[in-house]
This record gives sequence, structure tokens and C-alpha cells, in this order.
Amino acid sequence: MSLLTDELRSWIGREAVYPAQEEIGRAGIRYFALALGDDNPLYRDDDYARQAGFPALVAPPTMIVESCQYAVGPPDDHGYIGHAWDLPVDGCRMIRAGNAYEFFRPVLPSDRISVVWTLEDISERASSRGGTQLFVTSVAHYRDDSGELLAINRETLVYQPLTTGR
Repeated sequence: MSLLTDELRSWIGREAVYPAQEEIGRAGIRYFALALGDDNPLYRDDDYARQAGFPALVAPPTMIVESCQYAVGPPDDHGYIGHAWDLPVDGCRMIRAGNAYEFFRPVLPSDRISVVWTLEDISERASSRGGTQLFVTSVAHYRDDSGELLAINRETLVYQPLTTGR
């Protein structure tokens, strides 16, 4: 029995749009850098950042894709508050298989960042455990209020059946 149903195929091309709720802010940048254990003065000192050629302090690169600054709802049953497709896939576990990031300019405290996720593809492939598994690829485009592209996140998720031979 195939995991890739017509219903799942109909999800390809769907978009999820998350408008900016507020500016990223200096405190958010500082907290994120602290959580990373990164004491780079670019993330906490305006004068240092200006001397390095930036208009103000900047955010660590991955903050834009990890901060869930666009989240508006409560955490899900697993405590996750970011984007999720909630695909109709039963009897499988979902594994985050990887992300590829492109960054176009540093994020500033005054940036209000919106993101559009697009589900690009769902394919079924043989599993080394027997049977098949689903590979779901999606892409997120992060933009500031003026529409400038700040970053792209390409994500791959794998749905593996809980039992083999499916």
C-alpha cells in the first residue's frame, strides 16, 4: 500500500503565510545570542557593529529561521510553536532530515519579518528498514516590511512508518 495518496499529492504547492507580528528587537537578538553562547559584539554593541559597516547591531544568522517571531498561536501537543504542515499521514513518525539556508543580509533590530512557506514536493522512496517512506520538501522565504528577501530555508522532512513492510 502506497503512503503517497492523492490527498497528500493535493498538498503540493500549498502555502502558509505568517505576517510579522512585531520588530525583532534588540532584546530578542541579545537573548538569542546568549542562548547560542555566542558573545560576538556584532550582536550586542551598536558602535562595534557600525565600525564593522552595519547600521546597528545585527542578529546571528540563524535567528531569522529559528526564532518563530511570526508565531501567533499556542504550542502544539509536542511544545512546538513554529510552522507545521500537519499532513494527513497516519502510522508514521516524522523526522526532520535537514535544512539548507541562504542568507542575503543581516537582520536588524528594527526588522519586521514575514515568512511564506511553500510545500514544494512529496515523494515516496524505498526505506532501508523495508517498505517505503515519504520525503516532504518545503521552502520558506523570509522578507522584511519592504519585501526585501532576507533568507531562504529549504527543509526536508521524512515520514517513516512505525512498522516495516508497508
